[in-house]
Amino acid sequence: MEKRQERRGPIPAGRAPDATRLREAALKHLARFAATELGLARVLARRVDRWARRAEAEGQDSETIAAVILRARADIAEVAAKLTAAGAVDDAAFAASRARRLNQSGRSQRAIRAHLAARGVTPDTADSVLEAAPPDELAAALGQLKRRRAGPFATEPPDLAARMKTMGALARAGFGQDIASRAMAMEREEAEDRLIAARRG
Repeated sequence: MEKRQERRGPIPAGRAPDATRLREAALKHLARFAATELGLARVLARRVDRWARRAEAEGQDSETIAAVILRARADIAEVAAKLTAAGAVDDAAFAASRARRLNQSGRSQRAIRAHLAARGVTPDTADSVLEAAPPDELAAALGQLKRRRAGPFATEPPDLAARMKTMGALARAGFGQDIASRAMAMEREEAEDRLIAARRG
């Protein structure tokens, strides 16, 4: 006996996004996720885009939709700026927390910088955060090796081809040759100790 699938109709556009509704949406998002000012603005912009697509599907007037979008863009910038000024959004705190987590998961400083930039953290903010708490590059490289079961965590001594492949993977992950070589040459017990120490902070 076949199961009947219920077909859903199109989702209604609902009320047009205004400053009040955008602020409510921003607070709901911040209650669940940390965000930068730019990241929050992007979340709200996607919300407006969804409304516009649904309104268009409903056949609402295109000029009215365009006017709502234009007004909403200005509202988004204002909402994000006000929440930042109030301390609900803190780019530096976001960057510090995210950098620490990424480093512990085996990301290089270069990869961390790229991730922060993609989330809307300015280079100056990233610089100050990473200077205040420099990532442990060696521990991060060891984390990469542990996941790959390579270097100190290999079950068998690697041949030259395997070693070169692993060094290439570390280089692509943003680790310099010196760090990669040190991580590869470390004894397993010492490597485990370094990872434990890094997790403890």
